[in-house]
Formats: sequence, C-alpha cells, structure tokens
Amino acid sequence: MAYLDFITVNHNKTKRDYIGRVNEHPKAECAKIACQFGVDYWDGERKYGYGGYRYDGRWRSVAEKIAAHYELKPGDKVLDVGCGKAFLLYELTQAVPGLQVFGIDISSYAIEHAVPEIQKSLTIGCASHLPYPDHFFDFVFSINTLHNLDCKHLEKALQEIVRVAKDKSYIVAESYRNEEEKVNLLYWQITCRAFLSHDDWAWWFKQTGYQGDYSFIHFE
Repeated sequence: MAYLDFITVNHNKTKRDYIGRVNEHPKAECAKIACQFGVDYWDGERKYGYGGYRYDGRWRSVAEKIAAHYELKPGDKVLDVGCGKAFLLYELTQAVPGLQVFGIDISSYAIEHAVPEIQKSLTIGCASHLPYPDHFFDFVFSINTLHNLDCKHLEKALQEIVRVAKDKSYIVAESYRNEEEKVNLLYWQITCRAFLSHDDWAWWFKQTGYQGDYSFIHFE
C-alpha cells in the first residue's frame, strides 16, 4: 500500500469559491438534483456539478503516469469503478494500445455520453455490486467516486474492489487534513456522503482488507 498522487495537478487547475457555493444557491436543492447524476450534474449549470464535462485531453498525462507506474501492457484487463464518461479509461487505451478496459458507473447519462470508442466496454451499475469474477482484473482503479457512498455501500465497494482485483489497485477520494479543509469540503461538495479524514479512510481500508494504493483530493 502506497500513497501515490497522480491527480492533484488537475484538481488545482479549478478555482473554487467556497463561500459563494453556499450563499449563492440553495445547496440542499442543488444536491438533490446533483445526486441524480443526470444531465444537470454532468452538463448543466455549475451549481449542480461539473458545469459541462467534455473531453479535452486533460487526463492523458494522468493515464501515462498510471500506465507507467503499474506497468500496464497490451492484453491487461483494467477496470474503472465510477468511470463517468470514461475519459481517463479512453486515455489509458491510447497510452497502452491493446489494453482491455472495462468501466462501471451508476449514471446512465454518463455511459450514454461516454467516449464512443470504448462505450461498449462500459456498464451501468453500482460500485457495491461489481458484476465481474473474482481476481479478474490486472488493475482496478476508482477516482473521485467512493466518497459519494454511505458507510454501508462504501464498505461493500471496497470489498468488491479487493475481490475483483488480482493485486494492483488505486483509489482516490476526497478527504481533509485539518478543520479548514473539512469546512471547505462541506461547503463545496454536493454529492459526498463519506466526509472522512485520512485516519478515517485508513480505518476503512483496514476494515475491508484493502491493501492497494491510494491518494486524496483536498480542498485547500
């Protein structure tokens, strides 16, 4: 198990007005719409989610770093848990031609608007019930998804990742290291259910037997 950060550079490119997020719109109402994970969340107004999540190549450098670190090669089977529109999964196929990719996401809208080249490899489903055999994948990853689950489903999702992975896995979740980051996370997030510190995540990893790699997104 190692802390590996492939994501922070992309995360820090976005400027966030935490106070404005709370004051400008009824946050509870925005959260109700966002948690449907439909068109509003992905391609609607910013107050509901991404404010338009379109392919722009930003995930290519991340894909190359991940492929190099985990020594992915043609023929390897890779799963993205919470793939969304599968931009990173697509970039992995460009970084490693011949890679066998699979993605699963709860959002039918995201799957329907995913990268066409790999759309047939994607499944609508939830992280807590992965429809794949034991130890089927050479590499399993989940980026910015697991914090959207409540405790019951988070526990099962981590156990499922352990079950379907052979030995390589990587998780990224939103977390906090201090009270300022905790408040910023509470102000900003509209889909998060697991507001967990680093120590909390470590407890969940131990509880579920997860021994793969991980990193965290912070709201500084």
